Amino acid sequence: MKITIEYEASWRNSFLDGSNNEPLPKKGRKFVGSMTELRKPENYLRRSITKNTVMGILNRLIGEQAKLYQARERENYYFSEIEANLKESDIIDKPSITNEMVYIRNMSGSDDQNSFSGMLKTSSPAFSSSFSGVLWGVLWLGLDDLFNFITNSSYEVEPKQNIEPLIISERFEELNNKKLNKDLELDSSVQKVLDELSKEFPDVNYISNSGKIPVISLYCSALYLQIKRMRQYFDIDSILTKSGNLSGISKRGFTKKDFMSNHVTGGKKPVWGGAYLRKERVKGEGEVVSVLSKANGTLTINLDITRQQAIDLEEKIENAGVSSFYLGKKGLAYVTDIRI
Repeated sequence: MKITIEYEASWRNSFLDGSNNEPLPKKGRKFVGSMTELRKPENYLRRSITKNTVMGILNRLIGEQAKLYQARERENYYFSEIEANLKESDIIDKPSITNEMVYIRNMSGSDDQNSFSGMLKTSSPAFSSSFSGVLWGVLWLGLDDLFNFITNSSYEVEPKQNIEPLIISERFEELNNKKLNKDLELDSSVQKVLDELSKEFPDVNYISNSGKIPVISLYCSALYLQIKRMRQYFDIDSILTKSGNLSGISKRGFTKKDFMSNHVTGGKKPVWGGAYLRKERVKGEGEVVSVLSKANGTLTINLDITRQQAIDLEEKIENAGVSSFYLGKKGLAYVTDIRI
């Protein structure tokens, strides 16, 4: 028996991890089609016509509504014998592939890493208190002065004037810029600073995988060190979270969306989608851009079954009356010919 199917605009990429041929996780399959997730090569998922695809089509054609893995679990699964005999060589796919830029909607939603919504809370205690300038002034210390501050508990920080959330955020971005602030080698002066920080924060590891110390980690820890020193003079708990931290600032780094969400009226800015686009640098080729692949073509399914089985299957397909269906992801597919 030969079933011929024509299809148009069949998407040849997937945006969810896991497999459609197994039960859904409790929280559903994770969306990996965002531009952030696509930075990881394993999340750019290419798809082609497989035996599972064909079995899904055949079940759909006879009116089966359950997922393929559910249908297979039944004792009276109609295609149990047919599937056992079906080989990859019996499936002939002749696609014409095109590439297209599309905007993928993420219904689960996520947060923009670098944006916020609403108005700035410039009058919040973190920026309007008598201690604000002395606290945030740590971020504007030069590297030598920072080392001095960490190793000398009596060091007095010059107060920073006109403090507000965006100024703090921009300063952290400068400190996190590797071109402006290269990671530090572990020399004697840096080791002295690390020894001092380790006494205060023994659970923090400052050394990166490269064996160097990111400058921003020292500034972040210096902020927490300043908080410890200021507690004897000021009631500073009003600017801290319940766990005693600065929102969006750990002892090793800075997260803009978490910091800004605590200092604006609208919180984090939701992101509901983006371009399906992966950029990567390939040696000898330069920058390679991968977008969504679509396919038009013909799929031929050859089934090695008895004439009686073929007649029964054709009758079931005609009775179900499925006019069109998805082939894989999206697109339009329909049966053009059935031969016995």
